[in-house]
Amino acid sequence: MILGADTRATEDTIVADKNCSKIHYIAPNIYCCGAGTAADTEVTTNMISSKLELHRLDTGRTARVCVANRLLKQMLFRYQGYISAALVLGGVDSTGPHLYSVWPHGSTDKLPYVTMGSGSLAAMATFEDRYKPNMELEEGKQLVRDAIAAGIFNDLGSGSYVDLCVITKDGVDYIRPYDEANAKGVRQGSYRYKPGTTAVLKREVRKIDFEVTSEDVKPVAMETS
Repeated sequence: MILGADTRATEDTIVADKNCSKIHYIAPNIYCCGAGTAADTEVTTNMISSKLELHRLDTGRTARVCVANRLLKQMLFRYQGYISAALVLGGVDSTGPHLYSVWPHGSTDKLPYVTMGSGSLAAMATFEDRYKPNMELEEGKQLVRDAIAAGIFNDLGSGSYVDLCVITKDGVDYIRPYDEANAKGVRQGSYRYKPGTTAVLKREVRKIDFEVTSEDVKPVAMETS
């Protein structure tokens, strides 16, 4: 199971954070990518994570991914989409790997690959073109990286770095950052010039004569005490 996200957080047309963590911890075997309002995704995933930890302590068993999915969809459905949290939930449990998309109004899908967020259309195009079942690990990581990069290059709300989270039955490898998709360029020259750099080719001083008539002089009223 491979999850990926970019790291740009925006406030309208302003880049608020260039290195925002969008892959959230849910349980030791479950992580969640969040799109939408950063505060909503953070609080929502923290609440579900605490519930799953209490469930683990009460039952003594590792939580299954479908349990996290059910808790998320029930919470979001209660608020009818007013919590702006569009999530990609992924994990590995005793029944194997599972991947869900969770929409802000509470509906969910279980698919072999999913995308969410403002750059999701470009990312989905990459998956539809290159995804195939039973991919090797490095091939899958490169595919997820390229899908996130496609979102970065085709959407102003996405940018900066690519984070990856690889979940297997043996553990989790959270790679932050995995790659810098959009590296900032380096200036080729200096744009500062010393005084006197631009030569004065010609200088001319002209005297201007003008006449003042009585019509041009207006009376001024002054008040004295």
